[in-house]
Amino acid sequence: MEYFDYTWLVFLFRWLHVLSGVMWIGLLWYFNFVQLPNMPKIPDDQKPAISKVIAPAALFWFRWAAMSTLITGLILAWLNGYLVDSIALGLTSGVAKDAAIGFGMWFGAIMAYNVWMIIWPNQKIALGMVEAAADAEPAAARKAMLASRTNTMLSIPMLYAMVSAQNLY
Repeated sequence: MEYFDYTWLVFLFRWLHVLSGVMWIGLLWYFNFVQLPNMPKIPDDQKPAISKVIAPAALFWFRWAAMSTLITGLILAWLNGYLVDSIALGLTSGVAKDAAIGFGMWFGAIMAYNVWMIIWPNQKIALGMVEAAADAEPAAARKAMLASRTNTMLSIPMLYAMVSAQNLY
């Protein structure tokens, strides 16, 4: 067996995809199940530690984990030969596995879009990382929170679709 044969390459991208996905969904769930619900319990004098140190660092890893998950997933689908059929939700192949992984791919793509185009731009405003009017911060925080909550809800069927495609079909 050659060191970098096709099987090993597919394994490498599957491992990178899972590793990235664990970081992405782990941080998503941390934000929505730990940080956000507990912010009201934190004394005001301690909140800058979250907004100035922890949140920016977590958001860095969050957005790049989303990008890495998306890219490694697309490469994995291409290497395995189901990229087009899965994007078409199995309608071109008639294969249930393509439909399952396709739904997971679409949910993941929507979630990655939310991270980069809604959550991150609004979090930069909410955290004061970019110049904005003072009254823009609460509206930006709400937009980011709603997109993050949407991603949390999408993560459940996304994970189901991804795991079912690998285990049921």
